[in-house]
Amino acid sequence: MAKRIPADSVGIVSPELFHFDEPLELRSGRVIEQYDLMVETYGELNADKSNAILVCHALSGDHHAAGYHNPDDEKEKPGWWDCCIGPGKAFDTNHFFIVSLNNLGGCAGSTGPSSVDPATGKPFGPDFPIITVRDWVKSQARLADRLGIHKWAAVIGGSLGGMQVMRWAISYPDRLGHAIIIAAAPKLSAQNIAFNEIARQSITNDPDFHAGRYYDFNTYPKRGLMLARMIGHVTYLSDNAMRDKFGKDAIEGNFGRDLRSGKLNFSYDVDFQVESYLKYKGETFSHSFDANSYLLITKTLDYFDPAVDYNFDLSKAFVDSQCKFLVISFTSDWRFPPERSREIVNTLLKAEKQVSYLEVEADQGHDAFLMPIPRYIQALKSYLGCVIEEISGKEGKPDAG
Repeated sequence: MAKRIPADSVGIVSPELFHFDEPLELRSGRVIEQYDLMVETYGELNADKSNAILVCHALSGDHHAAGYHNPDDEKEKPGWWDCCIGPGKAFDTNHFFIVSLNNLGGCAGSTGPSSVDPATGKPFGPDFPIITVRDWVKSQARLADRLGIHKWAAVIGGSLGGMQVMRWAISYPDRLGHAIIIAAAPKLSAQNIAFNEIARQSITNDPDFHAGRYYDFNTYPKRGLMLARMIGHVTYLSDNAMRDKFGKDAIEGNFGRDLRSGKLNFSYDVDFQVESYLKYKGETFSHSFDANSYLLITKTLDYFDPAVDYNFDLSKAFVDSQCKFLVISFTSDWRFPPERSREIVNTLLKAEKQVSYLEVEADQGHDAFLMPIPRYIQALKSYLGCVIEEISGKEGKPDAG
């Protein structure tokens, strides 16, 4: 029996592989001679190609941002930003042509460490070069050229995706009309870099890591990758979110401490629901994500700091930017707290750019940018509604509300 697909879904979608023979020179000085990008699109590109939106994914994201792949799998979950993409949704596919890709270095079809190196016939593994956000955006610009899109109506992303949006406004200032930066930061804090390094150490110290060449041993660093994901997942949630998820009644003093079996085991086995949940999330992630890609992408996060090229004055980086900006943060996000978004806003104001800012009251932590929070969704919908008016040639003044 075919699955029931909601009326506001983009429905069944099929990814498309784009191959590039033109060498890509990286920030590191190394060169990727040829590469593939896995891409999904939703909606229709209009005649003058003015209605395209680029969606940039975060650390563990990929090209599958909306809709479904398997019409027969009742248990299949939709793409990671399905709450925002579809007919009548914030990223309205009745009006926009949405492009979502798996970035270079990923493990969902685009060229990355698990891909076969044509020179050796074996996976690149640790020989795959470190990629920066600037490199990603350069490859995305080539994808836009391939699609015939000179200027995006908007470039949108949350977390690491928001960093890509900033780099678009810096590197290609005339190629986007709007930059929507969600739950991001102008660069990582020392604490965030520390979390990433702990995650990397958990992977590289796994006995099955084999210096990144675990493909040759028909294994992978499962325990290390599980631990890395568990660490990351905890940081994406707020204390309130964990309490709500794992404590039925905070008034009774549970505070997210529900026991799995209803009693203490007095052992080192799993006692609490939160422990069981993290173990499950870690194990699930370890089956689907390549460890070398995880190492690479956390380094991409660490290295992001566009101010380096502008004498550490980020406002100078945005001087040539011609787009309008919307910056959104969430009150309970302690990985990228609102003050980091306000840094971006103040930087843009210093550069004399048009910027709107919204701080959303939310308990979901950093993961809030993926959630259908009413005020957040309505703000996106209102802002992009004005973009639709612009595309239609009408007057529109974006306002987050």
